[in-house]
Amino acid sequence: MTTGDHVRVAVMFDMDGLLVDSEPLWLEAETAVMARLGAEWTTADQVQLLGGSLDRTISYLLARAKRPAPPGQVAEWLMSGIIERVRDHGVPVRPGARELLAEVAAAGLPHALVTGSERRFMDVVLARTGLRFDALVCADDVSVTKPDPEPYLLAAKLLGADPASCYALEDSPNGVASAEAAGCRVIAVPSLVPIEPAPGRTVVRSLLDLRADASGISLRVPP
Repeated sequence: MTTGDHVRVAVMFDMDGLLVDSEPLWLEAETAVMARLGAEWTTADQVQLLGGSLDRTISYLLARAKRPAPPGQVAEWLMSGIIERVRDHGVPVRPGARELLAEVAAAGLPHALVTGSERRFMDVVLARTGLRFDALVCADDVSVTKPDPEPYLLAAKLLGADPASCYALEDSPNGVASAEAAGCRVIAVPSLVPIEPAPGRTVVRSLLDLRADASGISLRVPP
C-alpha cells in the first residue's frame, strides 16, 4: 500500500528461535513423545525439523517410532507437552528482541508475527512474554506454511504493505525461503543451522546487531 509516493515499510518477525529461545523446550517435548513411541531423539533430529510444520514433525516422529500411534494422538502429546512447559516455566526471550521490538514500535513501523507454530502455542508464548504485534499469522491461518510464501504474503496484506517494502527476520532456512519467495527483504539471525548471506539477504549474529527507525531495519554494528 502506498500513500502518495511513500512506500509503507513494515517489519515481520518469526517466533521460535528468533524472538524466543523455544528450541530447547521443543527438544524436551519431542524427546518425551519419542519415549512414548519407544525410540530415541537427538538434537540432529530436531535440526531436521527446524522451521517446519506440525504435520511434517509428526510424520518425522512416526517414521522413527518403534510403537505405533495415531498421528492425531502424537500431535496432541507434542502440543500439550510444549504448551505445558511454556505455561508453567515461561520461555526465554532472545537477546535484543524486546529492544528491537520497542524501536520498531517507537518508529511507527507496522509489525507482524509470522510463525509456523499452531495458534494455541503462539498464544501461550505471547501471554508469557508480553510481546505485542499489529498482526499475527500462525499455521492455522494459512493453507500451507513455511517454506511456502503464503504466511508472509498474508502478513503483508494484513499490515497493508507491499512485501517488497517489508523486512522479514528469520532464524531458519525454511523461514528464509518463505520470506524470500514472498519478495521480502530478509535479515537472517541463524539459531541451530547456518545461513549464508545472499543477494537481498543480510545475515547477523544476534538481534543486538540491529536497530530500527522510520526507514526500516539496519545494522547497529557490523555482523
